[in-house]
Amino acid sequence: MKLVVTRPEADGERTAASLRVKGHDVLLAPLMRVEALPADLAGTWGAVVITSGNAPVALASNPARDALLKLPLYAVGRRSADAARAAGFMDLTSAGGDVRDLVQLIAERHADARAPLLYLAGEDRATDLIGELAAHGIAAEMRVVYRAVTAPYPPALVAALNDGMVDGVLHFSKRSAENYVAGAHAAGLAAPALQVRHYCLSDQVATPLAEAGAAHISIAAHPSEAGLIELFTPPAG
Repeated sequence: MKLVVTRPEADGERTAASLRVKGHDVLLAPLMRVEALPADLAGTWGAVVITSGNAPVALASNPARDALLKLPLYAVGRRSADAARAAGFMDLTSAGGDVRDLVQLIAERHADARAPLLYLAGEDRATDLIGELAAHGIAAEMRVVYRAVTAPYPPALVAALNDGMVDGVLHFSKRSAENYVAGAHAAGLAAPALQVRHYCLSDQVATPLAEAGAAHISIAAHPSEAGLIELFTPPAG
């Protein structure tokens, strides 16, 4: 299949590699780029929590970076844990790729923290991690350390849609799906952009596409990169 991955470049390259191993032709067309944001991260923290690999990367020039690297870190999944390890964190614990799994993991292993946890977040978030941790009696504070900035359709995506050379598009966030729809209208490609099959991480991610009139939408069984890529794995037998 000819598939389009619209994630920011670093994440998109990883996803594209996984799809190419399965024999698919992949067009990497980032519709967002990630920017680090200045944030005051000073304080006494019990551990660091991340739900994206973009968070540890955003610490590169933060004055509190060296102090934070000494703390335990809880990551939502293996990919974000890998990014944290690459950034210099040593004491890592990873959940199964879902925020609910992350909350449960922290509740089991860090419920007796004497200092609040520090959640390094993006500007746009799909879940209230602080609230979910509070429901388990765990104090945490959020600091926004990065944001995703919208990018227009790249020429290669415009050409592929015009030529009918796209079989499917992968969507990992509601924001990304919204950018896809808006970009399609801006490029005058609403019809071909919506008639291809769309593979979405969750029902929430699919909402902007469904509202725009996309008829062919598949939802991952599990809201993770692995769950989305499983949609391209033929059933055994």
